[in-house]
Amino acid sequence: MRRDPERTLQLDRSERAFRYYRNAVERHWDPATIDLTNDADGLVAMAREDEEYFDQFRAAVAKFGAGEQAVTEDLAPLAVVLDDPESEMFVTTQLYEEAKHTDFFDRYWREVVHGVEDELGLDRSSPTENRWFNDEYDELFDRNDAAMQRLLTDDTPENRAKAFCHYHLTVEGILAQTGYYGLQRAYGPENETLPHLPGLVEGLDYIRRDEGRHVGFGMAMLKGLVADGVDPQLLHETVGELLPLVDSITTDGAEDDGDAPGASPDELRSYASGKHTQRMKQITVASESIPSVDQLTSLEGD
Repeated sequence: MRRDPERTLQLDRSERAFRYYRNAVERHWDPATIDLTNDADGLVAMAREDEEYFDQFRAAVAKFGAGEQAVTEDLAPLAVVLDDPESEMFVTTQLYEEAKHTDFFDRYWREVVHGVEDELGLDRSSPTENRWFNDEYDELFDRNDAAMQRLLTDDTPENRAKAFCHYHLTVEGILAQTGYYGLQRAYGPENETLPHLPGLVEGLDYIRRDEGRHVGFGMAMLKGLVADGVDPQLLHETVGELLPLVDSITTDGAEDDGDAPGASPDELRSYASGKHTQRMKQITVASESIPSVDQLTSLEGD
């Protein structure tokens, strides 16, 4: 058992990580309570009109479900190496939330995707089939796993920075948040060319709020590492090496066509680039600050 005799009390409730932990507790949600009953009808109509869009939709849901399962597994080494209780407590909430996201996508496939396939007379598909994924997807998550596992054998400030860059800045901050933004744009009530999927949109709303908190934690940890001497160029280089993989994943099967429904690849690139540029400035410029947890979990202005 680790105990710090220099602490007057067990926890420092003013610590950013503790505030993130409390925010996670206070904003708890249950993937089992989201109403998915109204999503299937719209997808059936879409598939009957153009089966290719249904294939693209299934591929997107499969990628996000597999990604959430992967990051649930990959986060464990960070929980081992962190040495302050506030950060450890936050990471326990993040592990729990990644598991909830996995639960949501598994439930969506079982109850909605299979329901649509049954209605259309299609064989039931699996979200684990290779056809939904490309090589770049596998490589990105393999690299993320390796960066996190390295902490268990070589826990240096530079390797921590690389791990946060892989997991929090790239997989969550660019790939996941941009993809979820695109799905909400495509299947939200404001897009009249595709069916409104209220269950999916509600689930993604909760997930995006969780991941805003996760990304903010990673940003704060990176800002501390930079302040302690990690070269900011390491952050730029690490993310830069991963961006081509992210671009290949987000544009896989997408049409860069102004008449295509939903956000175009160029729109998604612009969204991701703007968010990433802003975050890197907040991390690497001493006079800049990390947004508050309320700002991080707000979706206003997207």
